[in-house]
Amino acid sequence: MELFDSLKFKIVRKHIKIAFPEATDPRILGAAARLKSEELVEPVLIGHTEEVKKAAQSRGISLEGFEILDPDTYPAWDEMVAAFVERRKGKATKEQAEQILKDVNYFGTMLTYMGVTQGMVSGAVHSTGDTVRPALQIIKTKPGVSRTSGAFLMVRGRDQEKYLFSDCAINVNPNAQELAEIAVASAKTAELFDIDPKVAMLSFSTKGSAKAEMVDKVVEATKIAQELAPDYTIDGELQFDAAYVPSVAAQKAPNSEVAGEATVFVFPDLQAGNIGYKIAQRFGGFEAIGPILQGLNQPVSDLSRGCNEEDVYKLSIITAVQTLLD
Repeated sequence: MELFDSLKFKIVRKHIKIAFPEATDPRILGAAARLKSEELVEPVLIGHTEEVKKAAQSRGISLEGFEILDPDTYPAWDEMVAAFVERRKGKATKEQAEQILKDVNYFGTMLTYMGVTQGMVSGAVHSTGDTVRPALQIIKTKPGVSRTSGAFLMVRGRDQEKYLFSDCAINVNPNAQELAEIAVASAKTAELFDIDPKVAMLSFSTKGSAKAEMVDKVVEATKIAQELAPDYTIDGELQFDAAYVPSVAAQKAPNSEVAGEATVFVFPDLQAGNIGYKIAQRFGGFEAIGPILQGLNQPVSDLSRGCNEEDVYKLSIITAVQTLLD
């Protein structure tokens, strides 16, 4: 069974509600229509009702049976405002909350926080900051996780090859503790896609072959990650070739349980991660699906503004599957 067939099987007819704050965008509407017709997701479209209907009509999409929520006419508005003020713990007055919640991303995030929806997909129009900021302020990270992170599922050759690259989207220069948390979160994300997580903590050094503060950070992060999640197979520091190529692993790290067999690649900083996944995508012919936000109490997914309808469709499926995790 191919990857997305298996993911669809997990969520079909489970009536998982996902909020779409950019409901006038044709890519969002097209993906939402597919998701609903295939009974994979119950899309909740957010926006001014008439504008959403007009946008759907221009694409020839019927909104019969769709739920459209307009911040200007939302019946539980007062309840939402009160919940936001409480959640922000003195950082926003009632008047400020009423203004903030007119923003569709804040509105959609509150719907998820309040349990009206189980997750949210945004970012086709808005920046990463506009999508992630409300999630960090309202949904927040899971216990033991200090920061969210962004992983990419890398797929090539009719899903025969599947890897996870992280963090390629959020944290510019994580410290050792944060890098360790990213590694553990990435291992859990990998399991979502039936990937057996063998986590490589990447560096330009393998097992002491180079000395530098940047290497020391990865060495320390590896130790912390192993302590945080002893049931996962995590090793480092490893160069990419040692992590990926068995013959190189045999030379450089013969005693490693990860070297030459890695399935999850944790990059030491955002520069390396962002460059790395794009090289794999453009030179290696991998499809890069994501970023998949990790570590939040409830799933919020951030699209690229250059996304197409297929990207929206696939990331929405992933978001729905994330709702099934503990």
